[in-house]
Amino acid sequence: MTALVRSLDAHFYTDPVVFASEKSGLLARTWQFAGHASQLQAPGDYFAFELADESLFCIKGRDGVIRTFYNVCQHRAHQLVTGEGSTRVVVCPYHAWTYELTGGLRAAPNAKAVPGFDASKICLTEVRTEVFLGFIFVNLDPDAKPMDEWFPGARAEIEEFVPHWADLKPLEWVEIPENCNWKVSVENYSECYHCSLNHPTFSTGVIRPETYDIQPQGYCLRHRTECNDLGQMTYDIESGHPNNDRYSSWFLWPMFSFQVYPGNVLNTYHWRAIDADHVVVWRGWYSVGGYDDETVRRLAQQDRATTVEEDIHLVESVQRGLKSRGYVPGPLVVDPVCGVNSEHSIMHLQRWMREAVE
Repeated sequence: MTALVRSLDAHFYTDPVVFASEKSGLLARTWQFAGHASQLQAPGDYFAFELADESLFCIKGRDGVIRTFYNVCQHRAHQLVTGEGSTRVVVCPYHAWTYELTGGLRAAPNAKAVPGFDASKICLTEVRTEVFLGFIFVNLDPDAKPMDEWFPGARAEIEEFVPHWADLKPLEWVEIPENCNWKVSVENYSECYHCSLNHPTFSTGVIRPETYDIQPQGYCLRHRTECNDLGQMTYDIESGHPNNDRYSSWFLWPMFSFQVYPGNVLNTYHWRAIDADHVVVWRGWYSVGGYDDETVRRLAQQDRATTVEEDIHLVESVQRGLKSRGYVPGPLVVDPVCGVNSEHSIMHLQRWMREAVE
């Protein structure tokens, strides 16, 4: 008889020490979403962001390459940029040390007075960066394997579902605060065992739940399902988009997911962990050229009012329950044939979660 697989102990979701371990370890060793390449249109365009208690910035070089650097001057550690903007060179506000867009030191006031000063040996510290179908990802581990090894097959599959990906730009990014641990939110996203009971609009107006299945591909959880009968859909899947009657999702461990709704509508989730009890979910919607698109707008509004709002209540209730002395982790429902009512995807997720802090 196969042994029961029990859910993780509550302290994995509630203990600040576990969260601190994840910040210093997991977030520093995995591919994390930074932004979209369309934010950096011209050479010198940049934006700053935070990751694992580090300030970083992405910037586009004159060679067209997007690079990421730690946001710190190599002179006396003043931060270099804030927010977003465009610049010909990167100038430190403290003493005007000036860096090329490639990170190399270009000039430092009065440096000629310093014997042996060699600007060619001074450079901003670069961070591993990949542009994945227009989305910028970074990894603080300089020896990290490429994204295609982490998430085998995902790039080609998404290209098949979104053949016009290179023309897409963000139409809308919605910030959704949740009072729960990031792993509670990610687990909720990564199973559809709860969908029919809790997401009536999604389960009847977008997907056909009985066809839903999730399978691991490396560190990717691959969601697949058929859409509902066209007469039941809450939107016209042929309105200006190449017809595709399937729903697919690629959850890239640990905190990002691409979703494609029927009709080739691309949308994303990005989790930004705040502390052990709080996470912000950035819900992204994309359209050709970033131009207003009635179908995408309608879907975004429907999603926020139904599935997202329903999930907020679920995950926040779970977080409260995890703090109850009466909670004893129960067995996961791992069906050998998988399918919509199986939690085999949670079994894989929780193994990755456990490995991240051991």
